[in-house]
Amino acid sequence: MTAEVPHAGGLLDPDGAMDRLAGWKGRLDELAAATDAMSNRIHDLRVTVADGNGLVEVTVDSVGALVDLQLGQRVQRVAPDVVARTIMSTIAAAKRQLADRAQEIIGDTLGTDSPAARAIAERVGQQLRDADPPVDGPDEQHHRW
Repeated sequence: MTAEVPHAGGLLDPDGAMDRLAGWKGRLDELAAATDAMSNRIHDLRVTVADGNGLVEVTVDSVGALVDLQLGQRVQRVAPDVVARTIMSTIAAAKRQLADRAQEIIGDTLGTDSPAARAIAERVGQQLRDADPPVDGPDEQHHRW
């Protein structure tokens, strides 16, 4: 009586094991390439936002740092505390827009089905959206000076 050794696809099938390993390696290589592409696109990301009244325009880089601030001519006719609040709220709006774009890039490069991609997108969104304290309202403006 002879025992049969499973061939195609069995645990003891070296060719099948090599095929599975090659498939895993291929998927890992694709994931590494997508992760590099995502990282490069996010690293190069900058967002510019202007407030609705034409007072300020801000640009933030990929980590939400302010890299440019342009003041419009109207700032000369507006109280400094209003200009300051407008700058801060415009920076916050730029960071929200940056978070949205970064999350789009993550979805485009890594997909939305991956738990890892969803976790990365959520973390990026939290870091950029929650980075700054809320801007004080008009009742608080005099207590800060």
